[in-house]
Amino acid sequence: MNISLIALFILTWFTTDMSSEKAISTELNDLPPLKTPNNSEEVSSSGRVDINILLNRARKEKEKENLTNLVFGGLIVCLIFVAGLILSF
Repeated sequence: MNISLIALFILTWFTTDMSSEKAISTELNDLPPLKTPNNSEEVSSSGRVDINILLNRARKEKEKENLTNLVFGGLIVCLIFVAGLILSF
């Protein structure tokens, strides 16, 4: 029974979270108001954006994605380890 619950949980998790369909909200009241960036570093007086700032921002976002993927991967490995440990006794 324990194995079937774990398998059912993993199956439902992959089918719901890994779906390519996106949920779209029809109400505009749920969205926060848009704000103009206040950083003077991002936009110079001529209206141009520094490419180094954009590259740094892209690198930070990529690091956050890598950390998130690492955390989820670690959780899955721990889940498999604990399930194996429980099943071995």
